[in-house]
Formats: sequence, structure tokens, C-alpha cells
Amino acid sequence: MADGFDFSPGAQVPISGGAGQTAATQALASAAYRDCKLSKISEADSDSGKSEIKKPKLSLFAPNLGEAFSRAVQVRMLGGGRKPLIQSFGTEPQTIVEHCLSATRIRKQRDSRLTVLMVVCGLLFLPGVLLWLGAFQLRKMFSKDGEGKGISLAGGALLVLLALAGVFFMVKLPFTGFWPLYARGMLIAPVVGWWLAKQICERTAVTLREAWKGLLEGGGVAAKIPEAVPQDPNHTSAETLRHNLAKVSAEQRSNVVFYAGPKGILGMGTRWGSWQLAEELRPAQEGTDIHPFRSWDVIRAIHDRLRLLERSPLHTGGFQQPPSVRHWIVSPVGEKAKAVGRPDGAHVDGYEVRGHEIERICNEQQFGSGDRHYLGVQFVLWDGQLVLTLMITVTVLHETLRIEVSGHALGPVHSLFTSKPEPKTKEIAKVVRFWETRTQTLPLIEPSEVVRLAARAPLTWFPPVLDFLGGKLALPEPFGLRHVWADKPWRHRFMADDALRAATPVLRAVHAAAMSVLQEHGVNTERFDNRSLVLSGMVQSAEPKNADEYHA
Repeated sequence: MADGFDFSPGAQVPISGGAGQTAATQALASAAYRDCKLSKISEADSDSGKSEIKKPKLSLFAPNLGEAFSRAVQVRMLGGGRKPLIQSFGTEPQTIVEHCLSATRIRKQRDSRLTVLMVVCGLLFLPGVLLWLGAFQLRKMFSKDGEGKGISLAGGALLVLLALAGVFFMVKLPFTGFWPLYARGMLIAPVVGWWLAKQICERTAVTLREAWKGLLEGGGVAAKIPEAVPQDPNHTSAETLRHNLAKVSAEQRSNVVFYAGPKGILGMGTRWGSWQLAEELRPAQEGTDIHPFRSWDVIRAIHDRLRLLERSPLHTGGFQQPPSVRHWIVSPVGEKAKAVGRPDGAHVDGYEVRGHEIERICNEQQFGSGDRHYLGVQFVLWDGQLVLTLMITVTVLHETLRIEVSGHALGPVHSLFTSKPEPKTKEIAKVVRFWETRTQTLPLIEPSEVVRLAARAPLTWFPPVLDFLGGKLALPEPFGLRHVWADKPWRHRFMADDALRAATPVLRAVHAAAMSVLQEHGVNTERFDNRSLVLSGMVQSAEPKNADEYHA
């Protein structure tokens, strides 16, 4: 394959919700089933990028949040010629995309029925449908909020005049002949079609809300996308979809990340703390030489020591889930970069840099331009809502050894994605005891929403046309499902505590491993030990810093 990844078909099995889904995964996946206004997505934008809402040409065709989110994610992550993705740590991006496909499938089933209704009650009585659609469009134009609610005085007067003209027209027409009867039918048939469409839309709304609620309650809602399972060797569309879904998971496993200045490492969050140990390399005994060693020797010892973090002399809980220890290649990009580039060539296998190239970068690319090597320790906590990453790098310049540990924190997904569906209710006064009120449950689908869905239904088979008329959601770049909608963890007391606590044992494990390597190679570690004690005091600091903001 041109992308260097093997997507050859193996056993063909239906794709369903991935195992081990986390709270962050389910929260983001629930956005595909939501029916609130698209404008709410702006509330969830983080500093890493802002979503852009393309305004509709006709508000009647405008999508809601679930429709726009599903469409945008599918195009961005599965579309042909797409740009590279940023890893979504703490989530399973393939599962989220599968739920977007599943939600789209449910809506297409509804739109198929609505399209049949539009043909029977709409196309055969097209003049009447256009009149009703025009009336609803005018209602939106003259409303105070642009959504058909709170009609202005001028708009209300105009709609009343049009209604009176319609009644007068129907009464004055003769009751014999085809065209007079058709003229009456073209005004009545759309109303009958609207009532039938309302029943279809209501049932689909219940299905979507059950999936939305089930995901947030941890009910294990599976994404049903049978179109991703090839039925025969010539079923190319299903094979292409399966290929693209596998590509999303393969890119998630990439060991290349991108540093975007004050934004930190994209996908890992901003750098909130940095600790450095830098001292001169001197032989342990005068008149002797230091046994040669490389940065990779130090990194390999640190790697082995960090793998033992879950072991503790005291049975007090601690790191109940062992952290992920992995080698990373960090590539620099601009703070306002709109795209990133994945490496390719003989040193890359799929989306991962090979081991020998990682070792070369660690030993040689320590100064000047180019990618850098980091050893990362990553904790995925709070069921995926908190991702803590501590990155270690070792550099040797002339006779100075520098070991740096930097902390990155990615907070929980925005509360917009964790809000559960609420029934639509209205407080009304009682008839007798008028000073008391009761709660009345309203239908999930309002009359104007039925019209919107029915008008959009035939165009859902032509997505570019629907995007042009109704507008769309433009996702922030560089795009990753997790970091663009993440809150800062410092607003949550326990999450902030976890971030600060994780740094100390990692820092001390790094120093212990480094000291053992230095002693084995005949290096005087006295100054390193003194510096280590100073850092042990510095790591007690109780607040995060803006480590990537330098003040002149």
C-alpha cells in the first residue's frame, strides 16, 4: 500500500462498539445522536482550535448538532485525501466514528420514509408544498430568534393575511371539476403528509435519544454499521469503509506527535511543569576516563525503571493501572499551523517510526533542527477523562548531561458532551387552582422541526448540495477528536491533585535510573545527587505553571 500499512482483508466480522469504551469515548460518541442546536458546539471549543459554523443559505435546511457533527467527523476522518489526524489519547476514535456512522444510518432510514411521503404528498402536490414551505420560511425570517419562535408584530400580521387569503381562496373556488379539487388537495395533502411525518420523526427521535442516554449511562450501546461488512468480493464500498476505519485506528497508534508552541503537544495538552537536571560529566576518580555511553543507554535504563512504577512496598492502592511507557518522536509545528505531516520512508512502518530510527534520533538529533526523541509515561485516569503524560528527554552536549522531565495534562471533555437528554416539558397553570402549576410533557418533535426534517430528507442523498444550502460544521485544524473539546483539568480539584502527584515518583525513578548508568560508566555523581535533592524540593510545588510561555 502507498501509506505503508497492511489493510489486506482478513476475517470479515461485523463492526460494533469497541471493547473497553471509556467515559470520554462515550461522551464524544453521544454527540452524534444529539438533537440540540448546532450553535452549542461553540461552547465546547478549547484553546487548541475553534469550530466554525458555515451559515446556511436557507435556514430551513440547517442541520442540528448531531447531524452536523456526524457529517463533519465522517468526512474528516474517513474522506478521501484527508489530512493526518492528531491522536486522541484516552479515547477510542474508531468507536466514535462508528457511532457517527450508526447515527447517520438511523437518520437515513427515517429520511427514506420521509422521502416517500414527500413524493406522495409533496411532489404530486408540489405547489401546495412550496406554499407551506414558504410560510414556514417566512415565519423563521420574521421571528425574533431566527428559529420560528417569538414572531414579530409585522411578521404575525403578514402570516395572518396570508392565512385569510388561503381560506378565502378555498371557499370561493367551485366544487366541481378536477382543478378546483386539486387546488384544495394541494393545501390539504401537505398537512396530512406532515402529520404522518411527525409520527416517523417522533419514533426516530426516541431511538436517537435512547442511544444518547445509553452511552452516557454506560449501557454499552453498540454502533450498528452493516454497510462496513463486505457481502461479496465485489462489494468495494464496504471494503473501502473497512479500510478507512482501520486507518483511523492505525494512526491512533502512531508514535509521532507534534509540538505546537504554547498549545503544547497536540493531543497531550499543554506543558504545565518542567524539571531539569544538568551537570558536568567528570570521572569518578582523578586520572581515569569515563567509560563511553550514549543517550540511548540512559533512556533504556530509565525505560526499564519506569516499567516498575506499579510496584510498591506498601499496599495502599497507588498506580492501580500501570502507566503506558513508550518512545515518542516529537516533531515541531507552528502554533497556528493548520495541518501536520506524517513521516514516511524506509524508517517508517505504517504510521510508526521504527526502533532503529528512534535510537538514532535519540543519540544524534539533540541540537538544531529536526525531530526529537522523548520517552513518555502516560496515565489515563478518570475513565479516560484525564490524560497525564510525563515526557523525558536526555541530551549530551560537550561534557554536560541534561535530563529533562516535562508534564503535560489533558483535561476532561467539555460538559456539553456529558449532558444527558431531558424530556421537553412546560409549566402550565391548573384550571381550578390557578395559583398552582403542573408539568406537561411535550412531544420531542415540534411542528417546525417536522417541516425541517421533511424538507432535508430528499437532499440527504446529495450531501454536498445539502451542505451548500443548509450550512455545515467546519472542524478545527489540526484535528483530533479529544484535544479540541477538552477542558483544563485544573478546575477539578482531584484531577489537579492527580497531575501533581504523578510527577514526583516519575521524576525520582528517572533520576535513580540515570544515577545507576552514570555510576556504571565511571562518572562522578556527587553533583548529580545534590542537584537531585534540589529537584526533590522543587517538585513539591503545589501549582501548575505556564511552562511554554516565555516572557522577554
